[in-house]
Amino acid sequence: MKIAILTSGILPVPAVQGGAVETLVDFYLDYNNRHQLHDITVYSVWHPAVETHPALQSAVNHYIYIKVDGWWKKIKKKVYQASHGKEYYHYTIEYYLRKALQHIRTQQYDVILIENRPGYALKLKDVTDARLVYHLHNEKLSTQVERYQEIYDAASSILTVSDYIKSCVQTINPQDTKTQTVHNGIDLQAFRQIPAKRPIEFSTDDFLLVYSGRVNREKGIMELVEALALLKEYTHIKLLVIGGSFYGNATHDDPFMRELKAKAAPLQDRIIFTGFIPYANIPSYLSMAHVAVIPSVWDDPFPTTVLEAQAMGLPIITTRRGGIPEEVTEEQAFLLPTDEHLVDNLAKAILDLYEHPEKREQMGKASLERSKLFDKETYARNFFKALEP
Repeated sequence: MKIAILTSGILPVPAVQGGAVETLVDFYLDYNNRHQLHDITVYSVWHPAVETHPALQSAVNHYIYIKVDGWWKKIKKKVYQASHGKEYYHYTIEYYLRKALQHIRTQQYDVILIENRPGYALKLKDVTDARLVYHLHNEKLSTQVERYQEIYDAASSILTVSDYIKSCVQTINPQDTKTQTVHNGIDLQAFRQIPAKRPIEFSTDDFLLVYSGRVNREKGIMELVEALALLKEYTHIKLLVIGGSFYGNATHDDPFMRELKAKAAPLQDRIIFTGFIPYANIPSYLSMAHVAVIPSVWDDPFPTTVLEAQAMGLPIITTRRGGIPEEVTEEQAFLLPTDEHLVDNLAKAILDLYEHPEKREQMGKASLERSKLFDKETYARNFFKALEP
């Protein structure tokens, strides 16, 4: 098939600036390159780091870049905003889409795959006869979404990263038959080859918790810090916070980050903030931990941080929200409710694993076994199977 991929319009592909969606796109593009399945054209925003990326040497994956940054592009985007008024997405994204559509009009694609921006279909359906396929990573299509019926009707098929996201789509049509789940995957091998040198040195007596992902309120990191404060007499329990408040930006600061660091300040050196870490370096940080804590307080669709912790053979403390229960079992994870007792329950779960090394070992083995279900090869194979008409 001849396939076009429309990305988010925010981060580039290849994922040189990170981003869970962009990394998953890289996985199935790599699979396509190795198996020579389809002729694929990716429409992506430009970033200087993509220029020398080896992925651009593929004979079957092609990349068309759209520049949206720089002073001249900012002027053009502002002119676009002024001349078009309010559109479905932010004007920067709509500018990217307009540029992509100019090229798509000249092509004959069998499928146009829309990554997490189903609203693109409102314009695409009038300029192409290609089948429109949505790949939904978040709650982007439900009865709570503007023009949901029109967007739903325009899709030939819809792929969701979890049954939870599928259930959101089915609020539009309870008898829906065009939506199917393809669970995310990760590069398991990347989490098996850990460098001998540790990126941060800790005492051999330290018991290290690790949180990784975006640092914002909905991820439950504030509740985790509060739970650690309840364990103040256990000075060897420490927390490593991997990530920043925005993708690919180690220095980005915001009111929540300031509030979080103020909350963490009394714990002094027991909480270490790394800021943004390149994805390739994540395994070396996770390898230092005894337990992964992913305390999302929102309906997290299918966080890859859970899969990464599994791949490292870590016991997991997480919450019963969104697609998380589809990723783990109670043999390897504490699944906590996000009620008024969350902070207390986080503290209890941490202390339980701190005091019972044999339980940690059993849960870790269960995590490793569970991780085999979510390798990137299985993900990409299932993904392309789902694209078949």
